[in-house]
Amino acid sequence: MSGAGDVREGSYTGAAGTRRWRLYLPPAYDGGRALPLVVLLHGCTQDAADLAAGTRMDEAAAAAGVMVLYPEQGAAHNEKKCWNWYDPAHQRRDAGEPSLIAGMTRQIMAGFTVDPARVYVGGISAGGGMAVILAATYPELYAAAASHSGVAYGAARDVASALVAMAGGAPDPRPQARALLEAMGARARPVPLFVVHGAADAVVRAVNARQTVEQFLELARLAGAEATAAVEEERGEAGGLAYARTRHRDASGRVLVESWIVGGLGHAWSGGSPAGTFADPRGPDASREMLRFFLEHRLATPAAGPARAPEAP
Repeated sequence: MSGAGDVREGSYTGAAGTRRWRLYLPPAYDGGRALPLVVLLHGCTQDAADLAAGTRMDEAAAAAGVMVLYPEQGAAHNEKKCWNWYDPAHQRRDAGEPSLIAGMTRQIMAGFTVDPARVYVGGISAGGGMAVILAATYPELYAAAASHSGVAYGAARDVASALVAMAGGAPDPRPQARALLEAMGARARPVPLFVVHGAADAVVRAVNARQTVEQFLELARLAGAEATAAVEEERGEAGGLAYARTRHRDASGRVLVESWIVGGLGHAWSGGSPAGTFADPRGPDASREMLRFFLEHRLATPAAGPARAPEAP
């Protein structure tokens, strides 16, 4: 294993098909101590290596001692390699792409030494939309979720409604929060959420970030952990761009939802690298901030994972 960490590649096959993956292991990984795992989903036209390059997530994960799993969507399953977040066939537990990504997550948990209380899911654009679906369908698996330039749960039911949501927002987030709660079933709980969105995003308008925040705050209320009336707001500048950061805490002081709206940022990863697509080197370092938020949360009673297996090659 090099000083910069190690990269493994493999695939997962489930009832809904097969998808490839890329796994980053930080220098801190030795197989003896359980480390957190972040599952990071790419956007349309991207792949795992492109997302890793554009976000510089491997470098951030090396510093934080975190593993990163990059599931990969193929053109055979969507011609633009988008995760099919807008298709009802891929919005349910134990079906479609959510089942494959959750299965892949469990595969890595079985083959490597992962802390089951600190497994997280995030993504950009279509990957952000799918990350929110995974938070709804597998809340016992993922301790927290993140959406960069994404959409709310239930924002669309087909391609036409997806385009409408991207351009002007989804349906009212409050009733959609009840649908999210119902999707969780007996596993329902307030899932902590981290949101980043460019104020100048012309592909997925920033109204979607506001609606996603409102939806998860309403979910928290429905699940019995309503955020306190006090909302922390901060304005600043990072990487040459202004930002507005908002945090909502529950009664215990834990941050339930944190959002960053970055002025002048388009449909691109904030603080990213031009080595990848849909990444802007300007703005706050979304990778570092996302990892910081994730590591503030853990599952109180993580789901039992499968029996440990030998490490994948």
